[in-house]
Amino acid sequence: MKNIEQTFGEFLITTNKAKLDIVAIHEFLSKHSGWSANIPFETVRKSIDNSLNFGLFHNHKQIGFARVISDFSTIAYLGDIYVLENYRGQGLSKKLMEFVMKHPDLQNLRRWILLTSTADWLYEKYGFTKLPKPELYMELFNPDVYKTKQ
Repeated sequence: MKNIEQTFGEFLITTNKAKLDIVAIHEFLSKHSGWSANIPFETVRKSIDNSLNFGLFHNHKQIGFARVISDFSTIAYLGDIYVLENYRGQGLSKKLMEFVMKHPDLQNLRRWILLTSTADWLYEKYGFTKLPKPELYMELFNPDVYKTKQ
């Protein structure tokens, strides 16, 4: 897959995995997110290896991230989205979402999936809605997976 980048002012969004600061991503996900507390570094690395990633940078410092798991033809899962707290309120999450949603390999998908408890107002701007038929949704969820030794 071809790497895509967009610059705006002092900011950069890129899909180039080589530019990602996996240590910084792990730091946020393991210590500052509510959804993956204590996630092991190797788990983050492996998830990045197997996803389409979007890094958000300010002057070469990683300040945000998103990743997509997809078959690139019918479905995509959007997850691990964040912008560091000091950079919020500047429209950067919108820029990141626009970049993700316009990615050429993610067009014409039948379904997108996203789980959020904090930013539904943002994702609604990009067409995400609450489940119209939640009775069809099933999951196998282990919220303590990172608390046990792997």
